[in-house]
Amino acid sequence: MRTDFEPDALGPVGFYKFLTSVIVPRAIAWVVTRSAEGVDNLAPHSFFTVASTDPPVVQFTSVGEKDSLRNAEATGEFTVCLTPEPLLEAINATATDFPAHESEIDATGVTREPSTHVAPPRIAESPVALECRLERTLPVGNCTLVLGRVVHAVVSDDALVDGRPDVRRLAPLARLGGNEWSTIGEVVATPRIRYADWPGHYPGASPSS
Repeated sequence: MRTDFEPDALGPVGFYKFLTSVIVPRAIAWVVTRSAEGVDNLAPHSFFTVASTDPPVVQFTSVGEKDSLRNAEATGEFTVCLTPEPLLEAINATATDFPAHESEIDATGVTREPSTHVAPPRIAESPVALECRLERTLPVGNCTLVLGRVVHAVVSDDALVDGRPDVRRLAPLARLGGNEWSTIGEVVATPRIRYADWPGHYPGASPSS
């Protein structure tokens, strides 16, 4: 048995809650922007992914017209910081609907760190920061995709193993449905199978007779 869910029947809010409950876990972009008036905004966006690897472009989605979107379009710059497990309370607090003239950085007490190539700062407590210049924005329905070209990246030394970021040391948070969050949990390494080595059936399944 399965239960059917129709977008039109649930309505925009109801289906939004459905989508965010089944598209899980979702990586979080902790986005720092600076308004034209010089106010630093910090907000988590859980619709976040890589849009291109060459050139390196990351993408987050503004649901509605958020300060992150307005500031990025006004100044052409933003930073994306990783959201580590120890900062859960601060990250959640930056989702509060502060007025545009108040900085979430100041309200939550996290620390600004100067960026190398863009004006918006990085968050010093975050182990990873991507400095981005706005590539373009793309309206889709009630949302706007914000694409930024990564012009610089930094990683805390204690999060590196053999020169590469280690997910256990990064300890990233992810968003689930409702008010739920998740931690990295168990990490499983499973190498991909080359076609030349394909065994003729799905690994773990019983070979057909």
